[in-house]
Amino acid sequence: MTDPAKVRRHAERVKELVASVVRTQVKDPRLGMITITDARITADLREATVFYTVLGDATAQSGTAAALESAKGLLRSTVGKALGLRHSPSLAFVHDDVTEHVKHIDDLLATARSADAEVQRRAAGAHYAGDAQPYKLEDELETGSDDLAGAEGADDEVVVGQDRR
Repeated sequence: MTDPAKVRRHAERVKELVASVVRTQVKDPRLGMITITDARITADLREATVFYTVLGDATAQSGTAAALESAKGLLRSTVGKALGLRHSPSLAFVHDDVTEHVKHIDDLLATARSADAEVQRRAAGAHYAGDAQPYKLEDELETGSDDLAGAEGADDEVVVGQDRR
């Protein structure tokens, strides 16, 4: 069983190594403006998944994907030598569509803001359905109990909180 901290360290190292090699050694003209966003490696350290983003349109993204696939051997050998493992991890490249997720979340936040503004607009002119203060205050209860005692008469006994059996 491999230590999870060791796996995280190797994944971070794979991310750094791939970014460095792509920046310095891969000279493919199809390679666009690429950013390595994350890398994950399996617990047995045999397979690594590298996530990347590309600045540009669909043709730049497809060209970058093809360039990474053609440079996979160079990247795998460099990563294997640098990590010093018994087996070099196989690399898989996955396009990370974080920009689409960010745009979707921004759209959701804008919708929520407009809905909140509409609720605030409606609440500004709203009135209570009943009294503004539906609960009786202590002052009103004290004056109300004096009126109640005077109406019933002085002979009547009012017992509160006791069982009358």
